[in-house]
Amino acid sequence: MRYLMFRLAHISDPHLGPLPEATAWQLANKRIFGYVNWRRNRKGVLTTDTLDNLITDMQEQHPDHLAVTGDLVNLALPAEIANAKRWLTTLGSPEDVSVIPGNHDAYVPNARMKAEEAWRPFMSGDIAHSGPLTFPYLRVREKVAIIGVNSARATLPLLATGYFRKSQAKKLAKLLDECKEKGLFRVVMIHHPPLKRSTHWHKRLIGGSRFRKTLAKHGAELVLHGHTHLLTKDSTEGPNGRIPVICVPSASQGFGNSHKPAARFNLFDIDGEAGNWSCRLIERGYSSEDKLISELGNQMLSIPNG
Repeated sequence: MRYLMFRLAHISDPHLGPLPEATAWQLANKRIFGYVNWRRNRKGVLTTDTLDNLITDMQEQHPDHLAVTGDLVNLALPAEIANAKRWLTTLGSPEDVSVIPGNHDAYVPNARMKAEEAWRPFMSGDIAHSGPLTFPYLRVREKVAIIGVNSARATLPLLATGYFRKSQAKKLAKLLDECKEKGLFRVVMIHHPPLKRSTHWHKRLIGGSRFRKTLAKHGAELVLHGHTHLLTKDSTEGPNGRIPVICVPSASQGFGNSHKPAARFNLFDIDGEAGNWSCRLIERGYSSEDKLISELGNQMLSIPNG
């Protein structure tokens, strides 16, 4: 069977602002470090106008689905979680937007559970379950399988590590095999970069080797992540060739920090069928020269077909 092209958009790390007022009690934990970092380094760099204009341009490209790979908020304050819930509804219906949490969404103990409950319609699999959300979740849209992995967990101050444990690896392997049998193009979403030396030690993915071994054995066609706020195009080993691993810069990154690229989103035009997939990556975002949103890259990805 031959399918029509499917367009998948990808954004990450919007870090929605402005930061709401916080009580002394709410800051009497790890949040105080993030609060100071926001005031010193991120305020005025991660901006609402930058994000709003980027989303407008993205929606004008008419994607069939949107993947959001975490860090919707900054300190996981209750007001931030509620604001992010409202923001998600502006992106599209829950059926058309798939979300996974990032480390900032799980900033302190219990914050992730509150975020997951608030954003539940956007991070539930096609088969709904009562009780707490489980990961990975699976959504099938036309010929594309969207698999959301959760690497977010509350950590000690000054750490932003992620976790990929055996329980998720076992379920991910099962989903990957089932989706391959159905002839689907498998997209795996994870917040933390799964490759070695992709980020600093205190921001790494613990269990990254487990994630890579799972994909090496069971395969996938594409991996999307965030966390680093960088533009990276890499790959990891699969059973039939190397699997593209793509990171997109923060969706709200302005021009005040020369170490990070300005805000972008990616489009993936997926075409073909099992054994004969094609995927074109189109990068759109702010040009550092004129601060306008335009196409900044266009290339065919090498997709393992086996």
